[in-house]
Amino acid sequence: MKLIIAVIQPEKLTDVKNSLTRAGIGKMTVTSAIGCGQQGGYTENYRGVITEINLLDKVRIEIAVNENFVKPAINAIIQGARTGNIGDGKIFVVPMEECIRVRTGETGHDAIG
Repeated sequence: MKLIIAVIQPEKLTDVKNSLTRAGIGKMTVTSAIGCGQQGGYTENYRGVITEINLLDKVRIEIAVNENFVKPAINAIIQGARTGNIGDGKIFVVPMEECIRVRTGETGHDAIG
């Protein structure tokens, strides 16, 4: 079991969701986030004051998958999120020790679905 964490541009969320659905993956958690990576941010002039904006809006997607869905999920995220520009995002894949479905008490692979 793996936990896939993707940080993407907010405007690419619909494309990523559609791509994941086509890959047979429909269970995910999505949260708003702010952060910066290689693009660093930008400067803005507001009422004569130059302000550096270095934390940009992002979307964080978390998906728990069994081993056979890791590569399809990664490929689907890349397909939906890639624009070819700096700031497209990152994908992190981490081992997941346990998963428990609260409603039924199922554990492990069965709990992921």
